Amino acid sequence: MLSQTSIGTPEQLRDPNYTPPLASAIPLGIQHILAMFVSNITPAIIIAGAAGFGFGSNSPDFPNLIYMIQMSMLFAGVATLLQTIGAGPVGARLPIVQGTSFAFVPIMIPLVAGKGVDAMGAIMCGVLIGGLIHTALAPFVGRIRYALPPLVTGLIVVMIGLYLIQVGVKYAAGGAAPFQMAAPDFGGIVNWSLAGTVIVATFVLKFFCRGMLSMAAALFGIIAGYLVALALGMVDFGNIGRAAWFALPNPLHFGFELSVAAIIGFGFMSIVSAIETVGDVSGITKGGAGREATDKELQGATFADGLGSAVGGLFGGLPNTSFSQNVGLVAMTGVMSRHVVTYGALFLIACGLIPKVGAAISTMPIEVLGGGVIVMFGMVAAAGVNLLSDVPWNRRNMMIFAVALSVGLGLQLVPSAAQHLPGTAKVLMTSGLLPAAFIAIVLNLVLPQEAEA
Repeated sequence: MLSQTSIGTPEQLRDPNYTPPLASAIPLGIQHILAMFVSNITPAIIIAGAAGFGFGSNSPDFPNLIYMIQMSMLFAGVATLLQTIGAGPVGARLPIVQGTSFAFVPIMIPLVAGKGVDAMGAIMCGVLIGGLIHTALAPFVGRIRYALPPLVTGLIVVMIGLYLIQVGVKYAAGGAAPFQMAAPDFGGIVNWSLAGTVIVATFVLKFFCRGMLSMAAALFGIIAGYLVALALGMVDFGNIGRAAWFALPNPLHFGFELSVAAIIGFGFMSIVSAIETVGDVSGITKGGAGREATDKELQGATFADGLGSAVGGLFGGLPNTSFSQNVGLVAMTGVMSRHVVTYGALFLIACGLIPKVGAAISTMPIEVLGGGVIVMFGMVAAAGVNLLSDVPWNRRNMMIFAVALSVGLGLQLVPSAAQHLPGTAKVLMTSGLLPAAFIAIVLNLVLPQEAEA
């Protein structure tokens, strides 16, 4: 890792407008991208797999997976530039890295499950309109935080993690997708050995190495598993040769299908994502500059969050949000420069315009990805538990949490319990996330607070 003294004075390092020397700024920017790279592309792979066109290079829809990976990189870079450079009221002008959000995955999977590429139009409806709702929240984001205390946000994050862990386990065991028939060798020793290699390598790098190897342990752990798969002859490079060197995004690549379920689901999760962004901005200013975030910064960040998602939805991208792991990286390096992150964003955009990069990523065996996402999704659930540690666990809060978790998790595990509901309601209920969040929010607002003992 670069020493702070070679980059600038302590006062300069705390200034978001300071630009370190290019020789230092570019590696620092790439470091930010490496820390978020796997988390950024994984939702696209999961949604493509759930729809049924994510895996199997012989599938006529397989190029759409490559396109989705491209858009994940391209619009993460574009949304990051909105944050770091800004345009009018849009952007916090802070070192905020944007990336594809895991929070929307439990909403998206029921919308596309086994329906193929034709179902993606409903997703794009949700991304676009949800992004616009998110943008409209910017002037009021500070006033709605009271409705989402740690009891509610912690529950939501735990639910997201628990929902996604089953996806990681199925991938690690060799299953093609959450809603497809398992492969004949599902659960085989080779599959679990590859996933285990990724998990062990991630732990070793995270706790026994320092610097970038530790910060991007998930990425390098997946690389370790990929190398083992390569040695076992499980990697097919054929798609790289067939992919183009350069391609621009296609407007309405997946079409647009008006979906009430998508609008409601994405609209609600936009509120949650906005609150998450407020927390990340506050973490960056506190950890990098030792101060609280201003109202202008919070509003600008929320504007950029929503606008970045809406623009991405026009071209086949998935919802964006600020990435918490990069908040920690700012605090670790002590470099508050927004221009450092700008260089990283330009690198992401360049990757997103080169289909061969997406094709190379798509060669990753599903078992290797499974090992990585088991760690990532477990960390999502752990982050929710960490939020819940701030909750006073009196009888009121325990009852709210118990009922909301039981209903939400129950509907996830037994989706047939909602089979007689109309189509839109069925999709929303079987996500488990929305009913749990709704119950928690309503009960938290209407039940009286318990007096302190």
